[in-house]
Amino acid sequence: MTTSPQEQAPAQPQSEAPGGHPQRWLILGVLCLAVLTVVLDNTVLNVAIPSLTRELGAATSDIQWMINAYSLVQSGLLLTAGSAADRYGRKKMLAAGLALFGVGSLVAGLADSTGQLIAARAGMGVGGALLMTTVLAVAIQIFTPQEQPKAIGIWAAVNSLGFAAGPLLGGFMLNHFWWGAIFLINIPVAVLALIAVVVLVPESKNPQGDRPDLLGAVLSTIGMAALVYAIISGPEHGWASGRVLLTAAVAVVVLAAFAYWESRIPYPMIDMHFFRNRRFTGAVSGGVLITFGMGGSLFLLTQHMQFVLGYEPLEAGLRTAPLALMIVALNFTGVAAKWAARLGTPLAIGLGMAVMAGGLAAIATMASGGYAGTLLGLVLIGTGAAVASPAMSHAIMSAIPPEKAGVGGGINGTVAEFGTGLGVAVLGALLNSRFAALIPVAATSLPAALAAAGSAEEKAEITDAFSSGLETSLLVGALAVLLGGLVAGALLRRAERGDSA
Repeated sequence: MTTSPQEQAPAQPQSEAPGGHPQRWLILGVLCLAVLTVVLDNTVLNVAIPSLTRELGAATSDIQWMINAYSLVQSGLLLTAGSAADRYGRKKMLAAGLALFGVGSLVAGLADSTGQLIAARAGMGVGGALLMTTVLAVAIQIFTPQEQPKAIGIWAAVNSLGFAAGPLLGGFMLNHFWWGAIFLINIPVAVLALIAVVVLVPESKNPQGDRPDLLGAVLSTIGMAALVYAIISGPEHGWASGRVLLTAAVAVVVLAAFAYWESRIPYPMIDMHFFRNRRFTGAVSGGVLITFGMGGSLFLLTQHMQFVLGYEPLEAGLRTAPLALMIVALNFTGVAAKWAARLGTPLAIGLGMAVMAGGLAAIATMASGGYAGTLLGLVLIGTGAAVASPAMSHAIMSAIPPEKAGVGGGINGTVAEFGTGLGVAVLGALLNSRFAALIPVAATSLPAALAAAGSAEEKAEITDAFSSGLETSLLVGALAVLLGGLVAGALLRRAERGDSA
């Protein structure tokens, strides 16, 4: 019989000092370097798609698998990677993740066929899963509870910095080198981070020595990979297609079996009692909706900037950068952590997500009037995310016993992957349906519709239809983020009252 999170005694890692690890800020810098490598690689790849298509002769399906091979493997392994880190040692898994990511980058950079590149990306996904789960777990172990919000804020800021800098770095690399350089540049960074991890990062693991949950690992990997695949393939193949419905059914059945198995064994990968904890459920539900609205909306906004406003990829990246720069500025200076401490976690998350929703609504209603409205929206989204996102991650991690910190990192990563994928799929489908209903020609995408247009008036009508679809999708995204803030704030407030009682 499993015990609830409240009943489990917290365990300290062997090397943690009462006031935190003496080199904790230097270690955090090493951890952030590892995270930056992973995030940059994902955003850089999007810029390189035209070069890959031209030089490798990659078909559209090949390009999709170059991107999806990484995300499917990583999302499927996040929970398993977190559990392995807790059992075998977070430092060991972090070092293994860096090594796998570096080797995968080498193979990808030297690949001479699409098959080799897809396989290398899958291998990088394994390394990415180990990195993304252990980085947050190690940060929780080496910082005091008072310092954890600021440390998580810096971690979140580095994620945003990678998001903003990826297209810029990719554009620079592709202007001066061949496409393989975008992968080979990861190798010296991964080697440097690996050396620093071995020298600086203390080892920590679950002192209870839970037995490995092999069946749980298999079920969670298959279930999450099937779920993410159903989400990302829905817009392309149709939500009612046999492929999508079958994959979604497999995901539901396997994840249900995973939940049943975890509730029956003495050493589960995920204690099902976590979901009885209001702090945990509030943070998870809010996390899904925040990434749903922001991830999906930004995906559509970049298309609007390139297809409707006519910006080049590098220029579009520069114009979306204010969002990430706001997150970086507010978190690196500690301002966001101070605001969150004064407001309290429930209000910080609720208010931050309300500001984000306002930013999305501003872009939806003012994007057609020029860049000024978009800039205002990006600044508002960045401000709200700088406060809400770290508070959300800290709420998830603080609701889980310290000895399960790796699993907590896996859950946090899974929430982000699931919410972003769902947002891109659902909001993209809304835009496409609205766009298809308004355009005067038969086409399934904006470029195809513009190519089929016979006059300037038809082209203007097509771009107006796309803008209308974008407005609808962004408003739905804003509503999702606002709803997420209300739900998460209410559940976290009730959890705090229950704790005080």
